[in-house]
Formats: sequence, C-alpha cells, structure tokens
Amino acid sequence: MSTRTTISSPDAPPAIGPYSQGINTGSFIFLSGQIPLVRDTGKLVEGGITEQAEQVIANIKALLATQKLDLSDVVKATVFLADMNEFTAMNEVYAKHFTGTPPARSTVQVARLPRDARVEIEVIAQARS
Repeated sequence: MSTRTTISSPDAPPAIGPYSQGINTGSFIFLSGQIPLVRDTGKLVEGGITEQAEQVIANIKALLATQKLDLSDVVKATVFLADMNEFTAMNEVYAKHFTGTPPARSTVQVARLPRDARVEIEVIAQARS
C-alpha cells in the first residue's frame, strides 16, 4: 500500500484554490503548478518573464526542500507560457537552475494563466530513499 502525504511550505505561497501545494506518494513528489506569487505579499512578482520565471523556480525549490529534495531530483517538468515568444527568456532562467542532467520537459502556450501570470511550472520529482 502506498503512502500519500500532503506537502506544504511556509516559504512558498499558499494554494489559491482547492488543491494541495504538492503530494508525496512515497516514490514520487507531485507539485502543483507554481505561478510567480511572492509568499509575503500574495501578489505576482514585479517584472517580466525573467523575474516571473525566477520566482516560480524559487517557489518550486521551497516546496522540494520540505522533502529534502532539490531541482536535481526533478524527473519531469511542464512549463505553461502565456506567450511562446517568451520561450527563450524563460529557457535561459530554467537552464541556469536545472543543471546537470535536466528533467524531461514539455512547454506549451496557453490562453491564460491564473492571476494573468506569464509562466507556470509544475514538476514531478523522485523521492529519495
């Protein structure tokens, strides 16, 4: 029987709807999509796609840290962009943080993101034994 525990971090913004920040199944960690909310204000980080991508990754790192994990444990990422013309700028930030062997990834353009964010990223990480 697998375990299933809820993940939350005071260092990441709380969920803005009826969902968990993440779920640990014992084998994998599934994080809900993170948008560039600043934990202390609950508002989008100021700036463009670069600043927003940095904030999203900071939020992901905070949630992974609750499980004693980091970005090197991520096996799959899905990036949602409001504008595919911002792919290169987002990708530069992403590549700076996901070093070594990067996870599998999909990137898609969407019509709109929560709070009119420019980027949202969800990840799946492998739990450590």
